[in-house]
Amino acid sequence: MGAIAMVIIGLFVLFSAGVTQGLTGFGFNLVSVPILVIFLPPKIVVPVTLINSALTSAVIVFKARKWVDVKRIWPLMIAGIAGMPFGTYLLIVLEVGVLKVSIGVVIALFAVAFLVGFTKRIKNEKLAFAPVGFVSGLLTGSMAMSGPPVILFFTNQGISKRVFRASIAAYFMVLTLATIPIFAIGGLMTQEVITYTILFMPAVIIGALTGIVVAHKVGEGLFKKIALVLVILAGLLAIASGLGVL
Repeated sequence: MGAIAMVIIGLFVLFSAGVTQGLTGFGFNLVSVPILVIFLPPKIVVPVTLINSALTSAVIVFKARKWVDVKRIWPLMIAGIAGMPFGTYLLIVLEVGVLKVSIGVVIALFAVAFLVGFTKRIKNEKLAFAPVGFVSGLLTGSMAMSGPPVILFFTNQGISKRVFRASIAAYFMVLTLATIPIFAIGGLMTQEVITYTILFMPAVIIGALTGIVVAHKVGEGLFKKIALVLVILAGLLAIASGLGVL
């Protein structure tokens, strides 16, 4: 494939990822990474999407900053950081395929259950923050998939669309920004990565702003369904990856 064709595909994919994250507050990597790794090496795709995902989250947080629920996200972040080393340990000691399939099945089943109407509101959220954040960190360390536990928790608690979007975007922005220095130390922030990041950035910003505009027109019920469908997709992608399909 020619360089121009690759760039056009990349611009379209990252625009779509930006729209998705602008609409829901998450989903950038879920949309972009599986497609981009077909055309570019993972060592380029992951840092490029990571930086642009952080940029998208920053745009959302700036636009919806008054809706960020700091009391909810800061304990989740602390618990998430605590869970990351354990996730890395699981990645080392467990067979990767089994790990991915197991996690994918659990995520998909919970999301389907919520999609068809099952919820069990947790009255004492403070007690739930620790296990939810810890599992999120566990998945980050083992599969780079921090989102589903927090998204499912927010959905289960019936958090309003505005608070959901703003808070989840702030959560991912902080975790993502914390990862960038690690990539830099690991030598992943190459000139090629920087070039692709800058090249795709306009499409990402336009996509994010488009998603933000669309979000204002989407009702609470539809928003919840979109979020859960994306989580189901994440679970299916994890299963497919574990089975060697991807």
